[in-house]
Amino acid sequence: MNSLLAPITGGVQFILPEVTLIATVCVILFAAPFLVSEQGTAAPGLRHRWGWLALIGWGVAAAFWWNSPIRPETSGPFLLDDMAWSVRGLTLIIGALLSLIQWNQADDSRAAECQACLLAIGAGVNFTASSNDLVLMFLGLELISIPTYLFLIMPRRDAPAQEATLKYFLLSVFSSALVLFGMSYLYGMTGTTRLEGIYDALRRSDINTLPMPLVIAEVMIIAGLGFRITAVPFHFYAPDVFQGCQVSGAALLSVIPKIAGFTALARLLIVPLRIGDAGGGGGLDTGWLIVPATEPLLWWLAVLTMFTGNLLALVQTDIRRMLAFSSVSHAGYMLVGLTVGYHTTASPNGLEALGFYLAVYSVMTLGAFAALAAAGRPDRKIETIDDLAGLARVQPGVALMLAVCLFSLTGLPPTAGFLAKLELFLAAWGQGTESGRWLAKLLAVNAAIGAGYYLRLIAAIVLRDPVRTEAEPPEPPALLALSICSAAVCVLFFMPGWLWDVVQRL
Repeated sequence: MNSLLAPITGGVQFILPEVTLIATVCVILFAAPFLVSEQGTAAPGLRHRWGWLALIGWGVAAAFWWNSPIRPETSGPFLLDDMAWSVRGLTLIIGALLSLIQWNQADDSRAAECQACLLAIGAGVNFTASSNDLVLMFLGLELISIPTYLFLIMPRRDAPAQEATLKYFLLSVFSSALVLFGMSYLYGMTGTTRLEGIYDALRRSDINTLPMPLVIAEVMIIAGLGFRITAVPFHFYAPDVFQGCQVSGAALLSVIPKIAGFTALARLLIVPLRIGDAGGGGGLDTGWLIVPATEPLLWWLAVLTMFTGNLLALVQTDIRRMLAFSSVSHAGYMLVGLTVGYHTTASPNGLEALGFYLAVYSVMTLGAFAALAAAGRPDRKIETIDDLAGLARVQPGVALMLAVCLFSLTGLPPTAGFLAKLELFLAAWGQGTESGRWLAKLLAVNAAIGAGYYLRLIAAIVLRDPVRTEAEPPEPPALLALSICSAAVCVLFFMPGWLWDVVQRL
């Protein structure tokens, strides 16, 4: 028995952040029912206790993460390389910000379950990032999906929330089936579920004569994960779901699935070559290979996703629908980085630019949703652009920080969004191919299109007359999240070196 448990107990030391998050979930879910009456009422202010407990869980997990080892080579179920380390850190930061945004989004009787779902989702993203096995990766993806269903329906259970949850549930199950179907083909073609074993099998094969089932596997994986990252044509659920759920739910869906989806795509589509393999196996001397049949598919996905998201966002009047299509367009930008990959030995390459953009996008997008949560109230939600009219006169601090995040989403200096888009452009142009240069040009065109609806929001905030004259204090937890995000996008513009050092190790 000891020999059977040894691999499990020995591996716990490498996943202490995830163990901490799951342990906090168990504590919350165990204690919460004892503090809610049979009528479903709870003591006023109870949500503050769950919020603080969630922040403590995120903080302890971050401490374990910071001291966790980086092990590029491992034969166990966990691959704790630089990519895993970076994604785990980003997830813990984003999770804490989401807990702040969620703080007052649910009443006292449901706040515990909402915070527990966020912690479980964070653990799922981390398992996905650090998985060295297809089974563990799929379990990590499902650990994200299942709590997300609960998180969308728990804060409120009215008809729009039920419709949003049902749409996301049905399509998420379908996407999981596609991913599992593709993974089964990978296992059938290589004879193993270990990622290292799959990589070895692909290194030994002729990349130009890959069997069709392997191509089918990659296409199914792209389709399944395309739902999570809201890539066209798997994006159509996003505007309805964003509109029907709470602000915190829309913030979660705009960021967390993209982190998990792009991490899984990088693991499953890009095959790392060992030192000394350069120049063999496929004629590339950059150390990375993408299955050739999937590269044009990724190219078209990137182009269609950018244009569809930006053009449809231009005609929206509902803010959350606009931000949903904005999320679609940013998925297209990130697909540009994945498409060009490691086709150039120069820096920035595609994966570096993707990692940098994913971190910056997460912060600036959460800042926009945090502003909606800070300025809104349970009896007066911010739904349309008209609801934001004149915000600069009523809540100037919130308006200023929201404008900073919107400028960053536009890609204007002096914000980190400008550097993030510039890195993607340089990575695509530096690929040195006609398709790469076209990607760079189309990315620039879409950045200009996207400026239209972001600047329209800023104009409404600053130039229009306010819809209300009385000043209301913003929600403190959401205001704190907004302050962190707006400060981060400014600081990263002037001091991006430390983040760039991290993504260069990917």
